[in-house]
Amino acid sequence: MTVEFETLQNPLPGIPMARECPFSPPPEYKQLRKSKDWFKVTVMDGREVWLVSTYKETREILSDPRFSSDRTKEGFPFINQSQKELVKSSPAMVTVDEPLHSEIRRRATYAFTAKKVEALRSSVQQLVDGLIDNMLDKGGPVDLVTDFALVIPSTVISGILGVPPEDHTHFHELTNKIFTLTNGAEGVAAGRLGLEAYLRELILKKVDAPQEDLISKYVTEYLNTGQLTVEEVVTQVRTLLIAGHETTSSMIALGCAFLMEHPQYREQLRRGDDKTAAGAVEELLRYLTIMHRGMIRLALEDVEIDGHLIRKGEGVLCALNSANRDETVFPAPDELDFENPHRNHVAFGFGIHQCMGQGLARMEMQVAFKTLFTRMPDLRIAVPVSDVRFKTDITVYGVHSLPVTW
Repeated sequence: MTVEFETLQNPLPGIPMARECPFSPPPEYKQLRKSKDWFKVTVMDGREVWLVSTYKETREILSDPRFSSDRTKEGFPFINQSQKELVKSSPAMVTVDEPLHSEIRRRATYAFTAKKVEALRSSVQQLVDGLIDNMLDKGGPVDLVTDFALVIPSTVISGILGVPPEDHTHFHELTNKIFTLTNGAEGVAAGRLGLEAYLRELILKKVDAPQEDLISKYVTEYLNTGQLTVEEVVTQVRTLLIAGHETTSSMIALGCAFLMEHPQYREQLRRGDDKTAAGAVEELLRYLTIMHRGMIRLALEDVEIDGHLIRKGEGVLCALNSANRDETVFPAPDELDFENPHRNHVAFGFGIHQCMGQGLARMEMQVAFKTLFTRMPDLRIAVPVSDVRFKTDITVYGVHSLPVTW
């Protein structure tokens, strides 16, 4: 098939490609979707993998058991150093296939049911109001990342797991070491080992004094009964801790930056009701899609997708941020409609590995966005947006800091 755009290269540059706008995917994705052709990109470990940019094919691959998430399989391509480092620990739910995936996942699912999440809404509202009170008392400018976006999910997931609130800064620093791409292999390893050492000590404390939290449940039901080892519990808790704060905090900060730069959407959110706030979250998730490095899979056998043959042992990278702008699914993909949101996006992934905590993340963002811009309608970025440092060097997209004033 003839490629329609001369700017496309085969192979394309490495992932992630450069953005022209900090709130939109690289322009090559739009060209790829229109060309209907498939190309290969180079990932961190030097391997070339097929890049999938369309919505339909992304969902097909992520739900097809012939494509593996098991990073211990020979030839699995690693997108970044953190993926390569974390595989050295015990198996985690995000890096294994069935049936082990469901076995690991079911141990924590109860803590993230819709009923459990809704029961937390009032406490999240109190937390958000308190953070806004503190910012108003302090006066601008403040860093919306450290004073708001990071605190909300860190506090909530810590409460669920049973992590002391005074340790938030410590585990966030260790998490940053793991996922900062410029740290190199030694820095990433130091972050992993440090975080696991911290969690190991915390878990062993709960052996002697279990409480009403998820880590204590792991201890009493699985560690003490011999179903899991200490290291296996460490890995499962580490996965939940990282997933529970890193992605949501990045999404809150990036979403706030976007809303401040696009007042028409901010005003639509402010004037709307709770339904509008929920729609705003869905549209921001789709539009911003912070998993900017996509999801990687390994073909376990020859598979044909949309007329393209992917051979056994080849890697496939599903670009979620491109799939969420697919014109064949979203009629106006570069516009946001909070009243009629597109809820069938893939910002949380798709298939068996779809984010277990997505309900919690949605609720936290609904409260955060609506309350912040209702109480602080004049909030604005305190520096030119060109001076904001975006997280191109982190596996999850967002902003490193966001100075704001009012």
